[in-house]
Amino acid sequence: MVLQISLIIFLYMSLIFIIALIKKDNSIVDVFWGIGFIVIALYAVVQSGETDIRKMIVTLFVLLWGMRLSYHIMMRNMGKGEDFRYKAWRDTWKYFIVRSFFQIFMLQGFFMLVISLPAWYVGFNTGGPLGIWDTLGMIVFGVGFFFEAVGDHQLDAFKKNLANQGKLMTTGLWSLTRHPNYFGESLVWLGLSFYALSLPHGWYTLLSPLVIILLLRYVSGVPMLEKKYQGRPDWEEYRAKTAPLIPFLKFF
Repeated sequence: MVLQISLIIFLYMSLIFIIALIKKDNSIVDVFWGIGFIVIALYAVVQSGETDIRKMIVTLFVLLWGMRLSYHIMMRNMGKGEDFRYKAWRDTWKYFIVRSFFQIFMLQGFFMLVISLPAWYVGFNTGGPLGIWDTLGMIVFGVGFFFEAVGDHQLDAFKKNLANQGKLMTTGLWSLTRHPNYFGESLVWLGLSFYALSLPHGWYTLLSPLVIILLLRYVSGVPMLEKKYQGRPDWEEYRAKTAPLIPFLKFF
């Protein structure tokens, strides 16, 4: 299973890398991030040669999550050129093409392999009837999808209002956590991993939400986005009273 999915991800990310080279825009990898999970989920189900209700639900949830995320990022980035994070790397990295391939596309491919674990594990394995873990998975996924989708919508609406130029988004879900969309994404994969807990050794899939929570909180999410706000009085006030990721947990 792992080798098959690894090969699919390698081919997929290599294709996106070639497109990025042609367009001179590495940030398109963000647009294709969600679609990659759909490819993985569908591949696993097709290769298993079997279908059951659990596989259908998980695949449908991945499709819903992946399409919404990719569409949202595509619309957000349209006409704006390369994202500032990728642009900074383009301007400062030596051996830019080689580093981009390994440090952006292959590294993201590796995390895609780990984070998608619940989707392809359920896809490859046929289990028994739905139970309590599946019900919990649906609830947690639903809450996560709500936080991610509504959080993104609230931020988009805030930015489109010219009266908010230069201001911080601190209302709605953004009053509960500084990154409701990231919190939602963490819950999405926690919910999907619950669907695997009824399968043999399914607890391995809990690695997925653990990795994405740590990534978003300490590596690629919260630290990178918040760096540009450091020192602003309004930001420091917001930061002091609002949890970085998990609502009401100011230390996390």
